[in-house]
Amino acid sequence: MKKALIITFLITLCNQVSFAQNQTTVVTLKNNADAPVINKNIYGHFAEHLGRCIYGGFFVGDTSKIPNTKGVRNDIIAALKDLKIPNLRWPGGCFADTYHWKDGIGPQEQRPTIVNKWWGGTTEDNSFGTHDFLNLCEVLGAEPYLSGNVGSGTVQELADWVQYTNFGGKSPMSDLRQKNGRKEPWKVKFWGIGNEAWGCGGNMTAEYYAGEYRKFATFMSDWENTGGLTRIASGSNSADYNWTEVLMKNIPLNMLGGLGVHHYAVIDWGKKGDDRNFTEEGYFKTMQSALKMEELVTKHSAIMDKYDPEKKVAMMVDEWGGWYEVEKGTNPGFLYQQNTMRDAVLAGATLNIFNNHADRVRMANLAQCVNVLQAVILTDKAKMITTPTYHVMKMYSVHQDAKLLPVSFTSPNYTFNGETLPAVSASASKDKSGAVHISLVNIDAKNKNKIEIDVKDLGVKNFTGTVITSAKLQDYNSFDTPNKIVPTVFKGFENKKGKLEIIVPPFSVVVLEGK
Repeated sequence: MKKALIITFLITLCNQVSFAQNQTTVVTLKNNADAPVINKNIYGHFAEHLGRCIYGGFFVGDTSKIPNTKGVRNDIIAALKDLKIPNLRWPGGCFADTYHWKDGIGPQEQRPTIVNKWWGGTTEDNSFGTHDFLNLCEVLGAEPYLSGNVGSGTVQELADWVQYTNFGGKSPMSDLRQKNGRKEPWKVKFWGIGNEAWGCGGNMTAEYYAGEYRKFATFMSDWENTGGLTRIASGSNSADYNWTEVLMKNIPLNMLGGLGVHHYAVIDWGKKGDDRNFTEEGYFKTMQSALKMEELVTKHSAIMDKYDPEKKVAMMVDEWGGWYEVEKGTNPGFLYQQNTMRDAVLAGATLNIFNNHADRVRMANLAQCVNVLQAVILTDKAKMITTPTYHVMKMYSVHQDAKLLPVSFTSPNYTFNGETLPAVSASASKDKSGAVHISLVNIDAKNKNKIEIDVKDLGVKNFTGTVITSAKLQDYNSFDTPNKIVPTVFKGFENKKGKLEIIVPPFSVVVLEGK
């Protein structure tokens, strides 16, 4: 009797798996002339003075044996150039509201030290400062995004920083810049006015911060903002919709270029789970948190639409990514974690959400660039590796500044322990050359998913594909096996008279190109 029950159960299970694999998800692409362009800045990054992101990551100093350009590692520069990094946010994060920029200019031997009270209590020597960061952005061809100190700084301090970086005429700050070796201004466009003002940036109420924002923003420019600054307000913590409501209601739109949102894919802030040795339950819960981004963007957008129906103010999701327990044996304040296939799937699904909301989301910053949280690059002394997340970001770079092709479909479910998530995620675009790119993610940890897309009306016939996948969700690139997970040619599709039939492997990310 027991054997019969077991056999019956196994047959039922196999039928369920087979059915899940044989379902077809029909995706419709719309060639909509009114669709927005996917702003390249959605693919931005974040570099905070945290752990080994700056010191021991980007910056090794110009006396290092590691090949560098003015102290910044050449291999990191090359990797980020290859990634087409559009912007980089600095110096924080929480660090921004204790950072005083004048401590990081002038001769390095004369700069005062600073204790990083937020991240590990380390003492830094300020050897990486404004010139180093902005010159790095020039080398990368990336827009700098400076986070101003509102929490412990002054209006004058931030106004001086704007003048120091942007003013081309004669003034006290431009004279000081030239004295420090830089004649021409950098013309920094993106300015964050504080960071996480609801928390480490001052534990402010939304009403109080709105007043502070207006004050700081006023003295950064003139009446007409002729400097062309994009002033960005410190946005909500995940689902704090009241924060967005209060800021949109109380800050004049002509003073507001962008409004931030921060959301991390976290299982439980008290017990975030292992970065590598996680279970399927841990994976499912991480993806549950990550996919909440769709709801967050939709609801924050609806609030912004009430006060800004023309969508002049951009939503800036300037911190996002997976957050787990630090890798065993590392400093808990340094937030160093490995990067697995889970992170690749998380990145692909999140970027699809941003692409599909390109009418409002016009900047996002993955946290963080090197050696911290969901990093695209990891270093160990002279060694450097790129992560699965790096490869997804590179695959998706084809969407930068391309016209969105709106998608519609009903996703099959990924089911675990009686709970469900949409298994399939997709976005698509058409670039200026006419090439079509379709990004597909299957988050299901066990089952393939079959997808059908009608492409007859898109004006393209020949398709090629790239996929990132691996044998196990827990797989990652290590310093011993740096190329364990890399993009490979994807052949799991057929074009049948203008209909693409695609089989997407479990926990994988696919990008198709049609010309």
